[in-house]
This record gives sequence, structure tokens and C-alpha cells, in this order.
Amino acid sequence: MCGIIGYIGKKDAAPILLQGLRKLEYRGYDSAGLVIQNGTTLGRVRSIGKIENLTARMETENLPGTAGIAHTRWATHGGVTEENAHPHTSCDGKLVLVHNGIIENYREMKEKLGEKHVYESETDSEVLAHLIEEHIQSEDLSLGCKSLRKAVETALSHVRGTYGLVVMHEDLPDCMVAARMGSPLVVGIGEDEHYIASDATPILPHTKKVVFLEDGEIAEITRESMETFTQKDEHVVKCIEEIEWDDATAQKNGYDHFMLKEIFDQPTVFEDAIRGRYDLEEGSAHLGGLNMTDEDMQQVNRIILIACGTASYAAMVGKYAFERLAGIPTEVDVASEFRYRDPIIDKHTLVFGISQSGETADTLAALREAKRKGAFVRGIVNVVGSSIARETDGGSYIHAGPELAVASTKAYTNMVALLLLYAIQFGRRKRISLATGQRLI
Repeated sequence: MCGIIGYIGKKDAAPILLQGLRKLEYRGYDSAGLVIQNGTTLGRVRSIGKIENLTARMETENLPGTAGIAHTRWATHGGVTEENAHPHTSCDGKLVLVHNGIIENYREMKEKLGEKHVYESETDSEVLAHLIEEHIQSEDLSLGCKSLRKAVETALSHVRGTYGLVVMHEDLPDCMVAARMGSPLVVGIGEDEHYIASDATPILPHTKKVVFLEDGEIAEITRESMETFTQKDEHVVKCIEEIEWDDATAQKNGYDHFMLKEIFDQPTVFEDAIRGRYDLEEGSAHLGGLNMTDEDMQQVNRIILIACGTASYAAMVGKYAFERLAGIPTEVDVASEFRYRDPIIDKHTLVFGISQSGETADTLAALREAKRKGAFVRGIVNVVGSSIARETDGGSYIHAGPELAVASTKAYTNMVALLLLYAIQFGRRKRISLATGQRLI
């Protein structure tokens, strides 16, 4: 897991990028780097270690400019070296990019590009820079941002794997191109400025208005505008959404580290999770996002809880609750296992995908498979507007606020809370009495 932050506007880019990297450091901290564009000049600085090392390097560099991209890395391909740190460049140094994800066929691409391309790193990501460089040579740069988008579009048609990608070119100073496939990207909308990041956390200090890119989409981003296209060059109309969190909720608030702060957040966010979702008088819960009628709920004769990591432990608690309170046979499947077997699912099966980020790739793929087979598919997620929230037919947000510590605390608690409420909601329609429901609540 790595972190991306980009900015294009009228402000000095360097402080925005460095601040953004600090907020993304939980996503990776073995190396970091940035590129800033000043007119038709690109300046790149990279370092190994934490963001403070990059900040120290920047004190000796003069990199003015109002557009740039930055990246904090958690090594997958290649060791922890400055050469392997992002951003990566093309042979001529004019094209730069940052990338999250894994390019599965990068060796094949490297062979096709041939010996005329010289690589400085061991990473799969650098191959993308050279692949795009190859295709931009046949584009007319006088067309502006469109030419870079077309080159990215053509290059990605040869790629197999996942990516959250942001690209800049020295000869196109008012342009960034972003592309997504399996790795989240969110664009922040400001006044004559845009931000792009791998999650909303580094954007929140500047704007709460965002656009989430979907898989297979490519965005042209300038200071004044953002246009989105499919990889088949079809224009896509995007809706601007507003993030509920604010920057204050993503701060340590005097605690020594985020995990401690998030442990002490639990009483407050637990109240947020259940508020307005239960009825003591009826001894029941009412989670409107379920989007199921009483008749639909009565037809459910099997529940599958799909999750990875911490969310799968919450699902195990949910299994006991659904079986004991609602009398519905319930299974817990680790998403990576579910998606590679042939699960038996029918129209009477309810499938919940549980994920803090709402972007867990295996969980998302498993939900798509369940949906294809005709199940009721619902999500339990934390991040508003995330892929699971958008692609399922309903579900609920856990309202835990941003969770930045690596070890989950408050998100786990709220996942369990939501699963218990769902179990009570189904239980009251199937087997438990009013008195039992009231006692449970």
C-alpha cells in the first residue's frame, strides 16, 4: 500500500505535497519523493526513510511551482533505495509519474520496449513511464492535455494489473492525467485548483468536495477543469460529492500516536454508528440503507459475510449474531478465497461485503461475483463514496471517521455494532420476541 498526492492550482505546491505525504505516511514509509513543475521545468527530489527525510532534503532545494505530484512508498517490486522511490521518469526525463498497484506483465512490457529504454530502478512502476513515453511520441502535444491522456490511454491498453496512476509532462505545464484500475483515486475540487490523492485524508484541509474515479476511467486535470473519460475515449459525467469528515477528525488531538487516539475515539464513534438506527419501543433496529422490503428479508435463508483482515474478525462475531438471533445459516468467507472458488449462491442469499476503506480489492471482486450470481449484495464500509459503497445495492456506513493507525480499533468496533444491529433487525422479523429485542438493545 502506497500513498499519492498531487496538486495543480495557484498556490506553492511543495508545502501542500509535503503536508499531504505526512497524512499518507500510514500507507507507506520506506521512501518518498516528489516532482514540482515550474513552467516547462520539472524538479524531482527523493529520499529513503520517513517523510522527515524528504522534508530535510527539500530545505536545500529550490523548487518553486504551482503543480506537482508526490508519493510515499511501501516496497513491493525492488528494494528500499532512492532509485526505486517514486516519482519515476521516462528516458528523456520529460514524463513523470507516481503509481500505486502492481503491473503483472511488466517484464513482458520491458522486453517489448527493447534496449533503447534505460531503467534506473527495479520497479514495475518505472516501466509504465517508458511505455507512456513510447506512445506520446506519436501524439500532437499542441492538443494539450488531450495528447497526454491519449498516450496514457493507449499505453494502459497493453497493461495487465492494478494501478492508481498520475502522470505529468514537462511540455504540458497545466496538465495532469490520472487513471484508475483497482487502486483508488479521489480528485478534490477547489477554486481554480485541483487535488488528487489515493484517499481523501490529505485533501480534507483544502476542500471537502471530491470526485471518485471508477475503475477504467482516465481524467484530464487542469487548474480550471477536470474531464473524465473511459479507456475507450467515451466522455463520463461525474458527480461531485462532499466528504462528511473534516481535517480535525484526522489529527492526533494531543495523543502520542493515532492508534491511541483511535482507541479513545471508540465511545464517541460507537454512538455515531448506532444513533437513529434502533427503536427501543419496538425492540428492533432499522437500517434504512439495507434497501430490502419485509418480504425480501423473509426470503433470505442464507447469509454470507465476505471480508479480509480485521473485517473478517468482525464478520465472525456477526455470524454468531445472525445464527443465534435470526436463525439464518451464516458463513464467513475470506474474500480472497471466495473469489477463486465457485460459491453456491441463489436469489435467497444475502451477501455482505465488509471493509473499512471500501476499496479492498479481493472483497470488491468477491461482491461482483456474488452480484453476478443473483444474490442480494450489501456493503458495510467506513469511507463514503468508496467503490463498495457505490457498487453494492445498499448497506450502511459505520461512521468511524478516518482510521489512520495500521492496527484497526474503532472501525472494528463499529463493524461489530452494525452487524449486531442487522442481526436484531432480521431477528425481530423471524424469531426473537419484543422483550428479547428490547433487552438486547
